[in-house]
Parts: sequence; C-alpha cells; structure tokens
Amino acid sequence: MLVKNRVLIIDALNVFMRHYVAHPAMSDNGEQIGGIVGFYYNLVNLIEKCKPESVIVVWEGGGSKRKRDLYKNYKNSRKPLKMNRYYDQEEIPDTYKNRNYQVATIVSLLKYLPVCQIYIEDAEADDAIGYICKYKLKTKNKVIVTGDHDYYQLIDKDCIIYSPNSKSFVNAEKVIEKYGVHPHNFCLAKSIVGDKSDNIPGVPGAGFKTLTKEFGSLFLKEDFQNNAFQLFIENDVKHQEKPKRKLYKSIKENEKLIERNVKLVRLDIDNLAHVQIKYINTCIEDFKPAWNNIQANKILLKNNIKNIDMMRHSNYFRNLTKTKEI
Repeated sequence: MLVKNRVLIIDALNVFMRHYVAHPAMSDNGEQIGGIVGFYYNLVNLIEKCKPESVIVVWEGGGSKRKRDLYKNYKNSRKPLKMNRYYDQEEIPDTYKNRNYQVATIVSLLKYLPVCQIYIEDAEADDAIGYICKYKLKTKNKVIVTGDHDYYQLIDKDCIIYSPNSKSFVNAEKVIEKYGVHPHNFCLAKSIVGDKSDNIPGVPGAGFKTLTKEFGSLFLKEDFQNNAFQLFIENDVKHQEKPKRKLYKSIKENEKLIERNVKLVRLDIDNLAHVQIKYINTCIEDFKPAWNNIQANKILLKNNIKNIDMMRHSNYFRNLTKTKEI
C-alpha cells in the first residue's frame, strides 16, 4: 500500500556512482553495466521500502557555474573514485566513455518507467532538490536518497534522508546525535567548519565538536535560521562572556569566508537561474506516470543486459501509475 503524499527523491548521480565503482555486472557485449544494474535494483528496493506515491530522479549536468564563479576552487581537488571491481584478478579501469554510456542507458530506461526524471544543466542536483523540497513540494512527505551530508539541512517534520552508506533513515534526532547540530542550523555549522570533500576551507580550529561545545544551545535551536549569519555574529559571538577565546576570535576574523561558504553550502534558490526553476516546475507539473514494459525491455535487449527482470517488479510500477500527478 502506497503512503499518501509521499515522494521519493533520488540524487541520481550520487546513487549511480556508488554502484558504478563497486558492482561487477557485465553485459553479453563485454560492457561494464554495474552502475545500470545496481541503480535499477536500488530503485525498486527503495520503492518497496518507502512505498511512495511518486518518484523523482534528479540528474545534474556539469555542476554549478554559479558556485564556481563564487569560488573558483570549489570541488576542484576531488580525486577520482577508486574502482572496486576485479575480473580475473585484473582491475577494470574507470573510463568516461563507459560511465557516460551507463548513465545514458539508465536515463533511456527510466523514460519508460513511472518515474519523473529531471536533468539540470549547469546546476547541481542538491540545489534542484533543495528547491523542490522547500518550495515546489513543500507540503509533501519527502524521502531524499543520497549519501551527501549537505542534504541534512533539508530535514524537517516532512522530510528525511535515506542514506545508502549506512542503509538507514536519517531524521533530525540522528543529526543532532551525530553532530550536536539541529538540521535547520547544519548549513551554518558546515559553513564554519568547512568541507574538505568539496574543497571548501573552514575557520581555523573549528570542528563540529568544538563549535557545539562553545555554541551548543544556539545550534540546537530549532527556530534559528541558517542564513542569519550576521545575527549569529552580532548576538552570539561579539557578546560572549569570553570574547578572547580562540574560536570566537577566529570566527570573527573569518566573517567573509563564512558568508561565502554559506552561499556555497545552502540549498535553496540562490544558485538556480529563473529558467532552471521554471524547467523543474514544468518537469513536475507535466509528468504523467506511465510504464511501458515493451519499450523498457527493448532498451535492455539492445544493450544485451540480461541482469534485470522488470516483470518481477510489475506491481510496483503499476501502483506508481495510479498517481495522476505529483
């Protein structure tokens, strides 16, 4: 039975790459297809687990130009993911050609499933998903599938995360337990701490533990707005009883750095152009869920992919077609 008003939102490239680097499946053509097979079965398992009325798969194209313009070194030190697949004792090399082939095949396959696909050029999937959650589908019950911690800032009573890394759901209580920070304040906290994986430098000496130790009550406030950095500086740093403490001084000296980081980390409409927002709206509003098993299987046959049996999951797809609109 489907959960009324529940929408499953998938950070597509994030989920794909997990399977691409690890899944050993090969087609009869000798092509690596682990990303395709892993993504598909992950999708149907999530549909079974979450029982959504609708599914939205969000792809990104080329990353965010706005963020790169704001900080030219954004994400430029990311190392290629290490492949974790071996055949006959030899590691299969990572190639852009094969990776692009697998992504293109998934995109083609999903066109014939009752799944709304959104591809955003010159933007990141997390910004698009941030807009969808905060504005377009604000009143829906949302489950975001991603291994990216940036999405924690979107968690609220109507939105949780499913983490493929831990194979568990993440809600506000779990974020507070791990980081000592309420999700509403996660953006500000991360902007102060920084993010090595995205090459975003933080305030010297600031980590989640030290930050929450000094400002614990603030970061646990549910109603604190994570974009009110100046309020944080004026009311909570300048007027502390021990203003000479090293962390307080360091934060004050790095105001501009934190302000820039907030713009990089915050998931909202800031990093989306009007035309991109309009495109997202159109994709969702015009989507009519349908399942074309014949055409989907033609894609599989064309690529000699015999690892996927869609008829096993026909009930899931039929149920999703019953929802008239997202």
